[in-house]
Amino acid sequence: MSELAARIAALMPRAKQDLTDLVAVPSVADPRQYPPEECHKAARWVADAFSEAGLHDVHLVETSDGSHAVVGHRPPPPGAPTVLLYCHYDVQPPLDDAAWTTPPFTLTERDGRWYGRGTADCKGNIVMHLTALRALGDDIPVGLKFVAEGSEEQGTGGLEAYVTEHPEEFLADALLVCDTGNAEVGTGTATITLRGLANLVVTLDTLEGEIHSGMFGGPAPDALAALIQTLSTLRDPATGATRIDGLDCEGTWEGVGYDEATFRRDAGVLDGVHLTGTGTVADRLWARPAVTVLGIDCPPVVGSAAAVPATARARVSLRVPPDMDAGTAREALTKHLTQAAPWGARVTVETESTGSPFRAATDGPAYQALGTAMSEVYGKPLAFLGQGGSIPLCNVFASAYPRAEIILMGVEEPRCLIHAPNESVDPTEIEHMAHVEALFLKEFATRATP
Repeated sequence: MSELAARIAALMPRAKQDLTDLVAVPSVADPRQYPPEECHKAARWVADAFSEAGLHDVHLVETSDGSHAVVGHRPPPPGAPTVLLYCHYDVQPPLDDAAWTTPPFTLTERDGRWYGRGTADCKGNIVMHLTALRALGDDIPVGLKFVAEGSEEQGTGGLEAYVTEHPEEFLADALLVCDTGNAEVGTGTATITLRGLANLVVTLDTLEGEIHSGMFGGPAPDALAALIQTLSTLRDPATGATRIDGLDCEGTWEGVGYDEATFRRDAGVLDGVHLTGTGTVADRLWARPAVTVLGIDCPPVVGSAAAVPATARARVSLRVPPDMDAGTAREALTKHLTQAAPWGARVTVETESTGSPFRAATDGPAYQALGTAMSEVYGKPLAFLGQGGSIPLCNVFASAYPRAEIILMGVEEPRCLIHAPNESVDPTEIEHMAHVEALFLKEFATRATP
């Protein structure tokens, strides 16, 4: 074991305590669900911890959505490059408390993993940063800039707006966006593409109001049935593959693959239920548009009346692959839904949100340094994968700093079940990725010039 690896291993009990303290704070950035004071408490914890770890002038800034970002810096040695370290301290709500085996805001060790909301996404990455910096101590060979976002999970864009208004605060030669992770435990991976999104709300109206299904059912057009029929046209009836008029739904992925059996296990697909779509799992996840019906407003089963529904609406999400324009995809989805509605039903489509996809350039010195660090820690070459989720901040960074290299990495991997009940992290990933980060900073200092 190298001296650096030994220092990181010795820091792991402190890392566990850090994560225990952070997970205990329910920092959900939605005042309808949790008090804003919890997010402020988490922000102060982060500010204090990174000040202690050697960053300068660590402080909170309020962003346009009311959230607080934690920012700080460390000046570069003469002639050295600068690296931005990104993470976020807000978390998803726990969803169904009853579905958690252990309390969501209490870090619990079980079967070699640490469970709790935010253990991976993204408080595990905060602890990864801290462990790397503590292991290096005063021997940090690059300049550092730091930002911890406070509303990433809500997607309200506070930090994106702040970066646009204050680009000088985050200018760096390489940006480590630590909100992703490895293809699997033990395989060092960089995420090089992100899908964008187009979220719409579609409403179908067929009647002036609900009417008795016994007196009028049959010829009276059922708005819920019309909505169901409309939504069904978004998928191939045989394979379930996304099919939207005007969009290429046959892209292919050239990076690391995703074994189908592993995907079924990771996603919790029930025995006997087929995966939807065609092509490889990686094609479907990272190279093709993917539609999901997120919710439907209609009469509930319990309490519904014997009446023909007059109106029904659905929230529809389209994940947009790299190299496809999100605006074009939104327009195609809108047109498809409008034209697919049966029986002359009146269709209203509202745009909820749109985000562009992202693709990283991987031919610069930062990726060379990362490849060296990953190979040393994991004993195998750096792998590349895509990410089905969206991180709009990456496009803001790419626009603000066109010469900077953007690297997406972190402690998350499929078994973490981020955003779901029983989220967890493998502590060896925190240890190994902290080692990767520390090695990267040392290696990048030798390869890059500011």
